[in-house]
Amino acid sequence: MSSSAGFSLDDILMKLSLKQEIGKEPKVEDLVVKLRKLQQAKITLEEELWEMQKNKGELEQEEEALCSEAFQLDVILKEKEEAHRVLQFKCEELDQESQRKLEQNKQKEELVEQYRYRIQEASLKHRKTRMKFENQLQQLMVQHKSLFSMFTPQRLPAEILTAENATAQLLKAEKHRMEQLAQQQEELSDICNGALPRDNELLTTAV
Repeated sequence: MSSSAGFSLDDILMKLSLKQEIGKEPKVEDLVVKLRKLQQAKITLEEELWEMQKNKGELEQEEEALCSEAFQLDVILKEKEEAHRVLQFKCEELDQESQRKLEQNKQKEELVEQYRYRIQEASLKHRKTRMKFENQLQQLMVQHKSLFSMFTPQRLPAEILTAENATAQLLKAEKHRMEQLAQQQEELSDICNGALPRDNELLTTAV
């Protein structure tokens, strides 16, 4: 420890001997006092040096711990940033999906309105056709009654056949319109269940 302080007891004695040679001889009591002071100063300096080295070691440990913590925080920050980017991408995807669903729902609502209008129109036409058919049937029945009284029994089968043919044509037209009405109701049911019709089905009219 004496070498770390920068001087030793031998150096002090050597300096004192040089002074004795140069000047008058100092007192022994003074030399002892000075020597004790120097030794105490040496001890104090050594203690301060040891304390400084101890503090230096502690500071180095704290610095190492802080560097390790800073590295861990940097890793956590990068993970948080990556998670944020993933969440932002997911949110954008959900927004796009929601917008697409809204557009599809809007199209479905428009198609439902169109099919409702067509069904109402077809029902009205069917009602008119049925009324027309009933009127024609009533007229035929009146004509048959009048013809029965006007024509001979030999011509009656031919007249009945003609009336039956007319009736069959009217029934066929009514059946065709009923099939169109049923098809439109089926398409409306498909739309309500979430299926969009193809473009050629959308262009099909109720006539």
